[in-house]
Amino acid sequence: MIAVRQPSAVPDPLSVPANAPEHCPGTESDLAGKSDACAGCSNQEICASGATKQPDPALPFINDRMKNVKRKILILSGKGGVGKSTFTAQLGWAFAADDNIQTGIMDVDICGPSIPLILGIASEQVHSSSSGWSPVYVQDNLGVMSVGFMLPSSRDAIMWRGPKKNGLISQFLKDVDWGDLDYLLVDTPPGTSDEHLSIVQYLKGSGIDGAVLITTPQEVALQDVRREIDFCRKVGIRVLGLVENMSGFVCPSCKTESQIFKPFTGGAKRLAEEMGVELLGAVPLDPRIGKSADYGVSFLDEYPDSPATAAYLSIIDRIKEILGD
Repeated sequence: MIAVRQPSAVPDPLSVPANAPEHCPGTESDLAGKSDACAGCSNQEICASGATKQPDPALPFINDRMKNVKRKILILSGKGGVGKSTFTAQLGWAFAADDNIQTGIMDVDICGPSIPLILGIASEQVHSSSSGWSPVYVQDNLGVMSVGFMLPSSRDAIMWRGPKKNGLISQFLKDVDWGDLDYLLVDTPPGTSDEHLSIVQYLKGSGIDGAVLITTPQEVALQDVRREIDFCRKVGIRVLGLVENMSGFVCPSCKTESQIFKPFTGGAKRLAEEMGVELLGAVPLDPRIGKSADYGVSFLDEYPDSPATAAYLSIIDRIKEILGD
């Protein structure tokens, strides 16, 4: 007879510390600090004491802030350099093109905060008031929060361990006066690490509407996205769909499209079929996307006739349709 492991025996991924042993029961388990797997773990004493089961005191404040946010969307990528932050910026600009839609972008890519530069607000600073930190506004209905606003110089390296990163993410959620938002877009770092676990844990009470995963056609990027999809499923995040960036090259002069990163293994389309998720669309590589990011302007507004703009807008319309907006 084959023994079936009961669901209750599987630890919540959010409760397993980054430095935990292989068979960690999870900090919220009754066996925390007491099982054989805990022997020699640096967290054993604190887990056994029951201190890890205490609710985070920031959660009630975060839930209070987030009750005024209609939609919360994570922008994820398994691999760096696939255009995740650029897509987040374009998505923010597209939502904010409607004056009646209030949009916020929270940049939790703490070691690589590129959102301020892409949105043309890199020289701005965060201000505080009696109601908390004020987002930096690109326009009246598009606010941004990023650690990039808090650095003395854009050249300064951020060398923080997990607890300090988690503390800043908590502050972004509980101390920033976002006001009433229709959309809060969360730009995350590549991978599935401290920042991702923290944002999911902190937003668990108020809910996450879904995640958009960004990739490029090469297998090296697709492999990482498979892990990202697995992460979403383990922590209960709805995958809204995949976006394939740099899907072909568009000549700015003749508008002809050619493939640079050939999808030898089938690209995002094949991956979407394999993993049972939707392919939201494919954005061709237009050199002017990079130029727009460098100058901090909206690519959608500057180059409305580009095939990349048409792809962006089609993807954004599909995201709204999936969310029922």
